[in-house]
Amino acid sequence: MHGPLAEPCPDTPSVTLLTEGTYPHHHGGVSVWCDQLVTGMPDVDFRVVAVTATGRESPVWEPPAQVREIRTAPMWGPPPPGRAPRGSRLRRFRTELEAFLTALLDPGQEELFPASLYTLAGYAERGELSPALRSEDAVRVLARLWNRPALPTAAARPTLRDALTAVDLLEHALRPLAVPPATDGVTHAVSGGLATLPGLVAHHRHKVPFLLTEHGVYLRERYLGSRAEPYRWPVKALLLGFFRLLAGEGYRSAALVTPGNRYNRRWEEHGGTPPERIRTVYNGVDPAAFPLAGPEPETPTLSWAGRVDPIKDLATLVRAFALVREELPGARLRIFGGTPRGAESYRTGLEKLAAELGVAGGVTFEGRVEDIRDAYAAGNVVMLSSVSEGFPFTLIEAMSCGRATVSTDVGGVREAVGETGLVVPPRDPAAMARAALRLLNDPAERARMGEGARLRVIEQFTLRQTISAFRDIYHELAGHGGEYGDDGRGRRTAAVALAAGGDG
Repeated sequence: MHGPLAEPCPDTPSVTLLTEGTYPHHHGGVSVWCDQLVTGMPDVDFRVVAVTATGRESPVWEPPAQVREIRTAPMWGPPPPGRAPRGSRLRRFRTELEAFLTALLDPGQEELFPASLYTLAGYAERGELSPALRSEDAVRVLARLWNRPALPTAAARPTLRDALTAVDLLEHALRPLAVPPATDGVTHAVSGGLATLPGLVAHHRHKVPFLLTEHGVYLRERYLGSRAEPYRWPVKALLLGFFRLLAGEGYRSAALVTPGNRYNRRWEEHGGTPPERIRTVYNGVDPAAFPLAGPEPETPTLSWAGRVDPIKDLATLVRAFALVREELPGARLRIFGGTPRGAESYRTGLEKLAAELGVAGGVTFEGRVEDIRDAYAAGNVVMLSSVSEGFPFTLIEAMSCGRATVSTDVGGVREAVGETGLVVPPRDPAAMARAALRLLNDPAERARMGEGARLRVIEQFTLRQTISAFRDIYHELAGHGGEYGDDGRGRRTAAVALAAGGDG
């Protein structure tokens, strides 16, 4: 699928934006961020490589003219065309696949991961990787390997069914390796994980500078999400090994890592990013687009906005609301946002929980709202209950609208609100209820916090600041070209270290 074309602008960098499950095919905070980025830089020539589910998704964002091409990399659509290697090439593939899988399973062999990943990328480029991974040969390699007594997986006695499942999941996860890599400009992954694969290949083959922005920590969210996955431990161990080593390769290969908050920095340094390559760039909003929300509702109301998803931990919010209703029986909770495909049972479970707690009459699921500002205006207090966040747009948008907030202490939340909102531990309904009641019962404090929140956004978190920072970074990286990255022995060139700076 291709977007509108525009003539390239001379003397400006070409940027390949790498996304997964977000822009331009889905709504959400990261998609908003991508749209702001490309729309705010008419002087930059953009291309988008979007990792999607099936490739049949329709765009929900209208890209501006500077987005010259949109290419999808579907993970779950029809199998990619191609044919598995044969003869001597098949024997070599088995050897190289075994090295790759060994890196994922054996902590003492992780150094095999980069070379084997890029070797598999070569098979993907020739259309051989997906059919080879769908073959019995690949399943046999894994079934033989992870039953070796020295490997941790052997104790779980993995079955042939486990091997079939694991190889199938890997085949889908590695499909983005088949995307033709950029040969010039800058690649910019807007999350860790599978979106980084085309950028890593472009850096490895063509020395294209690779920029990684993390809003949330992709690896942490994979760990959290694995609890609910229906696979046995050997399958989970293999997949989490893949995502952990992929995160490390992304951190080490990036010319710059730009977290959306300082909290992420700890994960990035632990994952292998040299500190001088990390530069925090906060998300920003346009205060004029999010003006003061105006009069509060007369009924004490908590509002929440986002996508209805387990990582947002709305169950804690519903439980906290039930405690609020014990003191304020007329209070309401209004939940704004769509339910992604696959999360329908989670939404049903929330409705059932509200009924069990006796507050179903006070909780309303409003669905997607045409103007998100209406969601913030709908509450006296805006809530955020997530167990994982980066630097959430809903929070700084609500702050710009002058609403007091109660948020969980995850990611960059505390950095965002400062002293202008209440921050509580995640998964703690009682603490959340106490904070909500404190603000609902004190109009003066709500007003004071709301005024301070808007001023904080204007001073520190404007869209203009964000766009300016990334424009400078694009020119910086494009100007150094192949000088960015390792010298082949894990050391940075002097030019990179000087340019990258850090948080300062």
